[in-house]
Amino acid sequence: MQAFRIVVIGAGQTGTPLLQQLLDAPFVQLLGVADLDLNQPGIALARARGVPVTTRFMDLVDAAVDIIIDVTGSLQVRESLRSKMVETGNTHTLIMHEAIALLMMSLSAGRLVTSKHSDLEYS
Repeated sequence: MQAFRIVVIGAGQTGTPLLQQLLDAPFVQLLGVADLDLNQPGIALARARGVPVTTRFMDLVDAAVDIIIDVTGSLQVRESLRSKMVETGNTHTLIMHEAIALLMMSLSAGRLVTSKHSDLEYS
């Protein structure tokens, strides 16, 4: 099996630990990371590992992506992603909701991991 091709949307306190795990996994190809604030710790981590970063999350969405992990907590981001999948006929890419990401991170950490979001709004 080939590596999972993944995009992460949200690189703050919730996304950064997840990014670290993804970057360390030999079976993951991280295709890009998006956040409105390019000063977030996850953005620095992605840049240091040569992963493309952007403030425009929709630029990372295409059929070559296996999984989009959305840890923004934004309903608007989720709706935009779903609309894009329908509009483009993309039936391949899965959108992983933040709750699932938090569950997986909690299992990995052996404790409940909660999200922390900034006041920035995605549009």
